Amino acid sequence: MAAKSLREIRRAAAAGIGTRRCFSGDAAAAAAAGVAEGKVGGGAGKEVNLFTAINQALHIALDTDPRSYVFGEDVGFGGVFRCTTGLADRFGRNRVFNTPLCEQGIAGFAVGLAAMGNRAIAEIQFADYIFPAFDQACLRYRSGNEFNCGGLTIRSPYGAVGHGGHYHSQSPEAFFCHVPGLKVIIPRSPREAKGLLLASIRDPNPVIFFEPKWLYRLAVEEVPEEDYMLPLSEAEVIRKGSDITLIGWGAQLAVLEEACEDAAKDGISCELIDLRTLIPWDKETVEASVSKTGKLLVSHEAPITGGFGAEIAASITERCFQRLEAPVARVCGLDTPFPLVYETFYMPTKNKVLDAIKATVNY
Repeated sequence: MAAKSLREIRRAAAAGIGTRRCFSGDAAAAAAAGVAEGKVGGGAGKEVNLFTAINQALHIALDTDPRSYVFGEDVGFGGVFRCTTGLADRFGRNRVFNTPLCEQGIAGFAVGLAAMGNRAIAEIQFADYIFPAFDQACLRYRSGNEFNCGGLTIRSPYGAVGHGGHYHSQSPEAFFCHVPGLKVIIPRSPREAKGLLLASIRDPNPVIFFEPKWLYRLAVEEVPEEDYMLPLSEAEVIRKGSDITLIGWGAQLAVLEEACEDAAKDGISCELIDLRTLIPWDKETVEASVSKTGKLLVSHEAPITGGFGAEIAASITERCFQRLEAPVARVCGLDTPFPLVYETFYMPTKNKVLDAIKATVNY
């Protein structure tokens, strides 16, 4: 009964998400043009939301590599966010299967499966419950590569959803950035999610792939239907500007884009960069941008203290100290447990970002 109740609670947190199109930008326009010309991502595409793009990637991964397996809580019937819909029917229960409600066991099984030369694609139903599995991530190093779990990919929904409260809204990416050897990936849109997930599954290193649950149904854009990959550890400049550089990842990119639009009305030109890969991150692209603008703002949903934005701020201060014209600004979640009723006060909203842009530019 306890397990059933927990499962029902988690499913309830998945409900109630609307739909809108992804924000536009230089990269989005280029991607659409590339799809039309049969270049970027190849061939034709159609408009889908983020969870459907994830589902397409998983179908392709299982279809192109017989060593691939998908497993986790409730994935056999599609999962609470429907990302694994149809996989078990097509590829069978031996390759797509449910696990007990035990994150430590899911990760331990995934590490062992990957160490045997397979592609283990594990799902942790909510990132808030990933912590019991944390220690499993270090096995390759601890074993002196005797157990090479490079074929491991762990998918997990993260971040705010509007009504999730403390145990369905957290952003734990910074925890995993402290584990050498892991790669941490967070997409911002359906097209990015599909290409980055396929690249993660095929990468020879273990990957933590966080999916912004807020965007599962909310984000819609044209996505190529065929197999394609996007490069890991390569940030993308999605809006060019000259006055200040903004850095973010995942769902926060849409917030930053809105802030950029409002700042432009006041004559402030913002350059917006999607980091995409947090570890190892693309310092060169960020450094080149900050060297041009002289100012940097980093924004993420996770609490500000110890968040990955602090690492970016420190690294760019070292690299661009003589070119910075203002202190690096951070607009992040508060240093509190993630609230339910007061979620709007906790979140790094557009207005908070806009105020920080103006303060930094006018420093």
